[in-house]
Amino acid sequence: MIPSEVQPVTAYIALGANLGDARGTVRQAVQDLGTLPQTRLVRSSSLYRTAPIDSSGPDYINAVAEVATGLSPQALLSELQRLEHAAGRERPYRNAPRTLDLDILLYDDIMLDSTTLTIPHPRMAERAFVLLPLAEIAPHLPCAQKLAAVHGQAIERLLED
Repeated sequence: MIPSEVQPVTAYIALGANLGDARGTVRQAVQDLGTLPQTRLVRSSSLYRTAPIDSSGPDYINAVAEVATGLSPQALLSELQRLEHAAGRERPYRNAPRTLDLDILLYDDIMLDSTTLTIPHPRMAERAFVLLPLAEIAPHLPCAQKLAAVHGQAIERLLED
């Protein structure tokens, strides 16, 4: 719940997993976003299946969620990392397969470049698994040129089961 004295901002979170029950983990993580302090889940995309990019292992299950939050970008990042850890996320090497990956894509209109967090996410425009789910819930955000640039990447929207 967002306290009434806190003016919430809109943030978009990318979710992905390719180890264990990836579908179940991503679905649960979407719900868990709404339980974060000062945060409310606004909407989430369908689930998408994609081959690993700059990674290895099984295909990924991806989604994007929109949240309204009173948390600062760093506090939101800390909460997302807590959810990753609770889902068994390990970081043995860069781009290792993962039980859960949560990234802040956008945080209101803030631009941030620190040692721990860059907003907008620096590689979001290169990835269909981010842009297509984002376009599903916020069609005004990714421009047609960016969507066209990732057109050749294999991605499959999954039907709900």
